[in-house]
Amino acid sequence: MKPTDMAKEGTEMTEETEHMIEKNGAKETENVVSAGDPKEMRAVILSGFGGLNKLRVTKKAMPEPQEGEVKIRVKACGLNFLDLMVRQGNIDSPPKTPLVPGFECSGIVEAMGENTKGFEIGDRVMTFVNYNAWAEVVCTPLDYVYNMPDDMTFPEAAAFSMNFVAAYMMLFEVANLREGMSVLVHSAGGGVGQAVAQLCSTIPGVTVFGTASSFKHEAIKDSVTHLFDRNVDYVQEVKKISPEGVDIVLDCLSGENTGKGLGLLRPLGTYILYGSSNMVTGETKSFFSLAKSWWQVEKVNPIKLYEENKVIAGFSLLNLLFKQGRCGQVKTVVEKLFSLYNQKKIKPVVDSLWALEEALWWESDRLTLHYSAWLSWFQKLIHPQRSAKSCQGGWHL
Repeated sequence: MKPTDMAKEGTEMTEETEHMIEKNGAKETENVVSAGDPKEMRAVILSGFGGLNKLRVTKKAMPEPQEGEVKIRVKACGLNFLDLMVRQGNIDSPPKTPLVPGFECSGIVEAMGENTKGFEIGDRVMTFVNYNAWAEVVCTPLDYVYNMPDDMTFPEAAAFSMNFVAAYMMLFEVANLREGMSVLVHSAGGGVGQAVAQLCSTIPGVTVFGTASSFKHEAIKDSVTHLFDRNVDYVQEVKKISPEGVDIVLDCLSGENTGKGLGLLRPLGTYILYGSSNMVTGETKSFFSLAKSWWQVEKVNPIKLYEENKVIAGFSLLNLLFKQGRCGQVKTVVEKLFSLYNQKKIKPVVDSLWALEEALWWESDRLTLHYSAWLSWFQKLIHPQRSAKSCQGGWHL
């Protein structure tokens, strides 16, 4: 199935809301308007780590760009599994609260600080931010800001950055994906999982094995070569098809899956851990789940690694950007991805769109929906009184 076909269903579900955001389907670059006091903005505030009661929509002082920063009027921002882990405090070195969550968004350049070059007022951009994306306005260093392709919508851009950049860097920068190789990706129905499937389709002869909850299989069955329920013994299922195992394992689960993934690697294969979603089992942090997941992680013997010719790696896009200063490397990847997008070889799938005030409801429902793929909502509060309606595993206005 072509990436454009994979995205068709999600696109159709959001057409009505897209029309409200971008009149006549065109790019919105002018007449940026914000209701209320121009010195204030709306934002989602996390008052402390814990359950949904720690989140609220409130007014906050309007930020202004400092030297080298870009001020962006947000049109869409992404909701990822990491955001849920942040809310619970299930991350290393959590920041102090209160804070505004969110790491990715898209919008229109509204102002620039001194010595800021490369952008103009009205430019359509997507950006990474070190928190603060769930707001009407963000200010961020220009190194994290990218001009969007002409045909890309704001919701697509918000669903694009974290997922496709992470998938590309793991496949090509870390694991060196080549023709004829095989890949096992967990949570194949999620944002990164779907990006992995699309990117693998750009390389001839790549076989994709995926695990996902059974209710997602119908929607993603055409994008994954071999799809398994995550609750079955996928190791045996993979070995029935490929007795030697796979070349690349992309694991966002951790726990017992670490040992299983290493066991499935062929010689010279690469196992990449990029998440630990098994640690999240409810609305709040569970120390039992943390302990269980940690206990189940197989202790890696480095001697065994070289004897078996296997590679184990970790990947964190946010650390790469905000702690390790690899902005230039990420920018190069973004440019390659934009080229693939313009060639219509990849296309982000937007699951649903929500108004800012409905963010709390969506994060609650997301537990029920098992994080069903590409999620974003827009901050422009158009017809906020409208109720949401159910649509094929997601929600839209």
